[in-house]
Amino acid sequence: MNLERTKDDPAARPRQGSALAALAAAQFTVMLATSIVNVALPQIRAGVGLSDGGITWVVNAYGLAFGALLLAGGRAADLLGRRRVLIAGLAVFAGSSLAAGLAASPSVLIAARAVQGLGAAAIAPAALALTMGLFPPGPGRGRALGVWGAVSGAGGAAGVLLGGMLTQAWGWPWVFHIVALGAVLVLITVAVFVPGAGDRESGRFDLLGTATVTLALTCLVWALTSARGSGWTNGGVLGALLGAVTLFAAFAVIERRRPDALIPPRLFSTGRVAAGNLLMTLLGSVWIGLFFFLPLYQQQVLGMSPLATGAGQLPLAAANILGAIAAPRVSRRIGATATVTAALLTEAGGLLWLSRISADGSYLGDVLGPSVLVGLGLSIAFVQLTALAVDGVPGRDAGLAGGLVNTTRQVGGAIGLAALATLAGSVTAHASTHQTHLEALTAGYRAAFAVSAAILAATALLAVRLTCPSRQARAALPPQSAKTNTPARQNQVTDQTTDQTTDRRINKVTDQATDKSSAT
Repeated sequence: MNLERTKDDPAARPRQGSALAALAAAQFTVMLATSIVNVALPQIRAGVGLSDGGITWVVNAYGLAFGALLLAGGRAADLLGRRRVLIAGLAVFAGSSLAAGLAASPSVLIAARAVQGLGAAAIAPAALALTMGLFPPGPGRGRALGVWGAVSGAGGAAGVLLGGMLTQAWGWPWVFHIVALGAVLVLITVAVFVPGAGDRESGRFDLLGTATVTLALTCLVWALTSARGSGWTNGGVLGALLGAVTLFAAFAVIERRRPDALIPPRLFSTGRVAAGNLLMTLLGSVWIGLFFFLPLYQQQVLGMSPLATGAGQLPLAAANILGAIAAPRVSRRIGATATVTAALLTEAGGLLWLSRISADGSYLGDVLGPSVLVGLGLSIAFVQLTALAVDGVPGRDAGLAGGLVNTTRQVGGAIGLAALATLAGSVTAHASTHQTHLEALTAGYRAAFAVSAAILAATALLAVRLTCPSRQARAALPPQSAKTNTPARQNQVTDQTTDQTTDRRINKVTDQATDKSSAT
C-alpha cells in the first residue's frame, strides 16, 4: 500500500487511514505510559512502600529501558518483521502494565516498569517504520508525521490528566491497568488493519553493541541515582561511573569495526544529525525532570489533589499545542537557528521563574505563569530539533534517524532525572536541618528548576553554533569544493544561498510535521 495507489484507488485510502490510526494509537499508548504515573507517584510510594530513591526508579526504570533499547528495537523490527515485532511489543507492554498494577513490593513494581520500557522500545520504532512504509516521501508522509507528533503530545498531556482522575477515583493501580487495557485494544487493531508483507530487511543484529551500550547506560544512571544517598566518593558509585566510561568507550570501538553496527557512522556524515541529537539530549535532560518535580510540588507542598494536579497541567499542554502551531510561522520569519534559540531561552525563562516557588505559594501565583512559558518553549524547540535531526538523512536511514532522536531524548531524560533528583535530595537534606519539611522540599525543587534553566540557557548558546545554516552547509561540502579558490563576492552569494536553502528545507520538514497537529 502506498500513496501512488491511493491516487488511482479511492478504496485504498480508508485502509491506509485505518492502518495509520492503529499505528498512531500505538504511539499514543507509549506516550501515555510515560506520563500517567507522574501524578500518582506519592500514592504509589505510600501503597508499595518505596523510599525517596526508589520512587525515582519508578520513572527511570521505564525511561532507561525504553531509551537504551529503542535502536535495538528498531533493528529487530527491520530483521524480524515490523508488524511482528510491533504485536510482540504490545503483548509484552500489556502484560507488564498489568503486573505493575498488581505489584505489592517495590522490586516487582520497578521490574515491571523496566519490562514495560522493553515493550515500548519495540513498539515505537516498529510503528514508526510501518508508518514510513505506508507513506513514501512527499506531502502524505508529512501529514502522517503530523499525526504522529500530535498523538505524541496528546498522549503526554492525557497521561497527566488521566493519571490524576484514575488515582483519585479508583487508586494508583488503575494508572497501569488502563494502559494494559489500551495496549490490548491497540494490539487487536494492529492485527486487523496493519499490513505486514515485505517489511523485513536483510542483515545481522548487533548483539554485542546493544549489550554494551545498555550496560553503559545502566551503570551511569545507577551511579547518579545512588550518589544521593551514598555520596559521590562512595566506592560503588565511583566504580559504576568508571564502568560506564569504559563501556561507552568499548561501544565506540565496537561500532567502528562492525559491518552491521547498531549506530552506523554514516548517519553523522552531514553534521546535522549529530547537532540535532546532541541538542535533543540536553533538552530531554530537563524534560522528564520538569514533569517529575512539578506534580510533586503541587501535591506535597501546595496540597493539591491528584485530579487538581492533573488539571493544573492543562495550561502547559495548551501552550504546547499553541507552540507547535506557531513554530513554522516563527521559523519562516526569523530563521530556524533563531527560532530554536529563542524557544530554548523561553523555556529556560519559565524554569527560572519556577525556581522562585515558595512553601506557602499558590498554583496561580507560582505555577500557572511559568507553565505557559515552559510549554511554549518546549514545543517549539522539540519541533525544530526533530526537523534538524532528520534533515538531509537519506531514505534508507530515515527510520534509524527517527529512532535515534527518540533515543537521545529518552536517555537524556533518564540521566537528567537521576542527576536532578540527586541534587534536589541533597539540597532538601541540608535544608531540613534548619527549615520545616515543606520549606526543605521546596528548596530542593527550586534547585532542580534553577539548574534546569541553566542547562537550557547553555543549550541555547550551543544551538547558535551548531545549527547555523552556513556552517552546516559548508560542513557538508566535498573537500575539493571547500578548497576551490573563488572570488570573495561569489563566496558571499554562495553562503547566502546555502543559508536560505537549508532554512527552507528545515522549515519544510517542520511545516509538514505540524500541519496535521494544527488541524487536530
